[in-house]
Parts: sequence; C-alpha cells; structure tokens
Amino acid sequence: MLKALSTLARPLLLALDPEAAHEATLRALELGVYPRTGETAPCLAVRLWGLDFPNPIGIAAGFDKDARVPDAVLGLGCGFAEIGTTTPRPQPGNPAPRVFRLISDRAVINRLGFNNAGHAAALARLAARAQRGGIVGVNLGANKDSTDRVADYVAGLEAFYEVASYFTVNVSSPNTPGLRDLQAPDALDDLLARLMAARAVKTAAGLPKRPIVVKLAPDLAEETIAPVAAALLRHEVDGIAVSNTTLARPGVAGPNAAEAGGLSGRPLFHRSTVMLARVYEATGGRVPLIGIGGIDSGETALAKIEAGATLLQLYTGLIYEGPSLIGRMTGALAEACAARNVASITALTGTRAAEWAAKPLG
Repeated sequence: MLKALSTLARPLLLALDPEAAHEATLRALELGVYPRTGETAPCLAVRLWGLDFPNPIGIAAGFDKDARVPDAVLGLGCGFAEIGTTTPRPQPGNPAPRVFRLISDRAVINRLGFNNAGHAAALARLAARAQRGGIVGVNLGANKDSTDRVADYVAGLEAFYEVASYFTVNVSSPNTPGLRDLQAPDALDDLLARLMAARAVKTAAGLPKRPIVVKLAPDLAEETIAPVAAALLRHEVDGIAVSNTTLARPGVAGPNAAEAGGLSGRPLFHRSTVMLARVYEATGGRVPLIGIGGIDSGETALAKIEAGATLLQLYTGLIYEGPSLIGRMTGALAEACAARNVASITALTGTRAAEWAAKPLG
C-alpha cells in the first residue's frame, strides 16, 4: 500500500514548487509514510572505517539538512545516512526561488546556500536518536559571513563528535562565495591540519577515531587533481567524496538551464564519474571514495563502483525515480556480484577506473 501511495505521490510532488515538494517529503518521512525495504544481499555489505555498512548506498547531504529523518532514510533501505550540510549558526541561505527542475534532463539546479537551522538543532536530534544504531554521517560547512571558515569546520567536528559515525568536510559547494577556494592545496593543508589536530584531542581523551571525508567539486581543473590528491594523502584523510554539483551545463536545455547554481542529476553522471576515476588513480586506490553524481539506476550505481567508488550517494535520482530506486539499485548490484562470481561488491571497486579516467570530462 505504501509503495503504491509513493508511486502516486511522485507526479503530485513534481507539480509542487521544488522546495515545497522537499518539505512535503520530509514531513511524510517524519510521519512514517514511506515504503520500508528489508535486508539486502550479504554480498553488498561493506566493512569500512571500522563500520559495517549493510549496503553501499546512501542519500547525499542536502536532503536532510537538519537531521530530521536519518532513521527514515535507513528504513528506506539505505546502508547509511548523511545529514547536513550544517553550519555553526542558523542561516536562511540565498533568496528564493533557488531550486529549479530540469525535468526533461532529469536534473536540478540549486543555489540554496547552506540553508539550515545550525549545529544546535541538528545536534539535539542526533543525540536523541543516538541509541538507535545505524550509520549516520554529518556533513560540515561554514557560515557565509564567517571570518574564519576553518574554525567553523573545527567547531562542527567538536560539536558532533560523539554522535557522528563519520564527518564529511564540504569545501565544494558552488553556492557559498569563496568556499571552493578551500580546495586549493595550501588551503586544504591548513584546514586538514586543524581538523586532524581537533580529532587528536578527542582520541587522546579516549573517544573513537571518527573518519574524516573531504568532498570535492567536479569542476577541479585537471592539473590540480594531483596536488589536491597529494594534500589529502599527506593528511591521511579517511575518504574522498566525488563529487558535489557542477557549474558546467553539459548538454542541458530548457527554460531553467541558464539559472545560476550547481547542477545535479543525470547530466552530471559522466563528468563526476570521470573525476571519480581520476581521483582513484591519483590516490592509487589507497583512499576509499564515495561516488556521487547522476546515479539513477542500477547500471549507473555499478558504473560508479567500477570507476573507483566504495560507497555511493544519490539525491536527484530519487526526485525522478522515487524511493523504490533504492531497492532496484541494491537488487542490480547483487545481480552484478552473482554475474561476476564475487563474494563482495567491493571486489568490483576500480575495475574500470583506467577506462573511465581516460575519458574526456565532457
């Protein structure tokens, strides 16, 4: 029944303003109105960072900015959830309208600008559900008007340390002016040195070592990939997420295509997957990667893994395909394990990385 209702709701949601549709989706999840998925195939389990992921699929940051529905996300069949991006102080983000669908392209452009209720609101919710289990990461950002953006990331790590399964450091959103400058190797050195020092204080106090993942943009210049990868390796980050939204407009058309902001969805798949493979090769496969961008089917999920991903995240694909997409993806990945005669989906990670890395970004 719930699955049928979800199918019927999708065209109604697409008829609403995008932000209104998003809020309606969150409210439904808060109320428990969503189809629940059972256990996934054992071959999809991933052991990473001392954590046991039931499967490699998660919903990307931006969906649940304020930690309202992490348990519902897990109930949909995801192997993990990630909340945020969250900033120390609440901020409204950019003026509306700021989210635009490109329905024929199965894409979205957003210029939200880290709209969120701040650390305190998200922390209260995560603390309240801390005993429920499941892997829930926290995506950290900086306030737009911050005078020390690195300090904002450190504040996030310190605030959420006891309730986060891992941290993602978002230095790649295109919608906060100057934020992507933190991807430059020198800036990354400073940011990561301070984050690692803050983590060391926590571990010295007897707390677990929380993984730190850095999320990159798909618009990095080709010549910067190697030095960025070197900086990440030098600081021994635990993972790299590739990628955020793009400022490019690869092949998109229609009345909203010229809107400012980051493009996500199907048109991002090729560019983000090529970038994923190039980061995999630049790091020698030594750092686990989270593949993001244009995942909307079992085939695209498998391609990300073959290009170098250990974990996956999606968001825009769910807008157009609905929550049943998660079950279809886990089913397709399990079938791929059987067809390739491998006991774990991780055996397929990077098997086509060289092929993908050689492709033009497009």
